[in-house]
Amino acid sequence: MRGPMLSEAAPRAIPSAIRYAQCWEDADILLEALNIQAGFTCLSIASAGDNTLALLSKRPRKVVAIDHNPAQLAALELRVAAFRELTHPEVLALTGSVQSDKRQELYNRCRKHLSEGARSYWDGCPELIEAGIGSAGRLENYLRIFRTRVLPLIHSRHHVDLLLAEKPSPERLRFYESEWNNLRWRVLFRIFFSRFLMGKLGRDPKFFRYVRGQVAEPLLRRIRYAMTELDPATNPYLYWIFKGQHGDGALPFALRAENFETIRAHLDRLEWHCCSLENFLENSADTFDAFNLSDVFEYISAESYERLLRLLVRAAKPNARLAYWNLLVPRSRPESLASLLQPLKQLSDRLLARDKAFMYSAFVVEEILCGSR
Repeated sequence: MRGPMLSEAAPRAIPSAIRYAQCWEDADILLEALNIQAGFTCLSIASAGDNTLALLSKRPRKVVAIDHNPAQLAALELRVAAFRELTHPEVLALTGSVQSDKRQELYNRCRKHLSEGARSYWDGCPELIEAGIGSAGRLENYLRIFRTRVLPLIHSRHHVDLLLAEKPSPERLRFYESEWNNLRWRVLFRIFFSRFLMGKLGRDPKFFRYVRGQVAEPLLRRIRYAMTELDPATNPYLYWIFKGQHGDGALPFALRAENFETIRAHLDRLEWHCCSLENFLENSADTFDAFNLSDVFEYISAESYERLLRLLVRAAKPNARLAYWNLLVPRSRPESLASLLQPLKQLSDRLLARDKAFMYSAFVVEEILCGSR
């Protein structure tokens, strides 16, 4: 593994802290966007590991995961260890998707599969194991505060259960407008998900460097869409925000029973490196068919974004696809790269309309017109 190398695309992280203990990005639309075939080589931002593991379900030749934060790679390693060692119900217990009082025992069984660094990290925070590793990140702690301290001031547990209950779209809209969208919801949501509190409790303030305009208002519109146009009963992201675990029918792709054995069978095709995206692209001899780029362009200047795109093109095979999300900062292929990258706009818009990870303003899919290697 390489040592951590920081850049503008990798804002300085606290090495001992997990920022994201789950991937808050919908792997269902990611996999459709990338159209991964057997034999593909894929590059993936590691984050907490869920979507990197999801790529393995398509039987690629190799998946390379990178992250500048060693704690994020410890999160990925423990998931890989869990898939190797545990049954599917036990994986759900360890992640916190379901209730369990045996998480420390499950972790102890996984330890032998961890590197020394990952083992040292998780040995040092047994409370995170006990709570479920899916709640171990800064963002998840921020959402826990919302769920336990703010939400009870707005709605009862019964109302939350009603929100997450299966119902047809017209009934979801009626419920939201008449019973959920009260003044307290709008006011407290705007306060808690303001730039100030998100920077203080949920995300590094540096992540807002290139954000222009409001933060809470767009998120409020998008959560309304997720609660009405999409089905909350099958939405793992809404379920975790409001319940702190996943519902029976609301699991992210990598944690669904039907994907478990395929992912486990292809774990040996996964490798990971601790480094920035730029450093990896500048030094890797591999070429790639598909790129899961998370929302890394959110945190960098337009100039750095263009430079990264050029590095990605250089590391890509012809017709390779890039997929990435915009949260609050708009990023899509600049005209200066029109001869190298083709936006797949119709596909992007169609997939965004189904995106259960509702917080994003855009999902961008682009295709390499020619790789330079």
